[in-house]
Amino acid sequence: MVGFVILLHSGLFTMLAAFWRGQGRDVIPLMNAPLLATSVSEFWGKRWNLGFRDLAHTLIFKPMLRRFGKVAAITLVFFASGLAHELVITVPAQGGYGGPTLYFLLQAIGMGMERAWPSNIRGFFWRIRTMLFLILPLPLLFPPVFVDRVMHPFFSFVHALP
Repeated sequence: MVGFVILLHSGLFTMLAAFWRGQGRDVIPLMNAPLLATSVSEFWGKRWNLGFRDLAHTLIFKPMLRRFGKVAAITLVFFASGLAHELVITVPAQGGYGGPTLYFLLQAIGMGMERAWPSNIRGFFWRIRTMLFLILPLPLLFPPVFVDRVMHPFFSFVHALP
């Protein structure tokens, strides 16, 4: 399932961007090599779903930054992302509520932790920590009820399961 998500987001959307560039449109791919991220901040801010990032930056982050400061603005962006994912994951599955929102709030905590840690400990350890922080809580984002009620029927329908 994670492979399907990466194929859809990084493969299909990259090919669509290439198609539109071939038609003379000034578009950039939605993803920017997310697996090369060296920090949680870089993953969410510069590599994953740049369309949502730009929208959230304009509509949530900038207005909240002026009113409440950086930490609150970042937290509200991740909270909004969690709510959006609740609508497309837990609502169709009719279960697992709160998991996607918690996943994204954990990502906000991860970004905060990065800012608190000294920059001299970056490198290979930092990259591994980033991937673990993004991957280990994935069951919150894609709860078992979603896999059972939405993904399995979809994969069966497209004959992707034995």
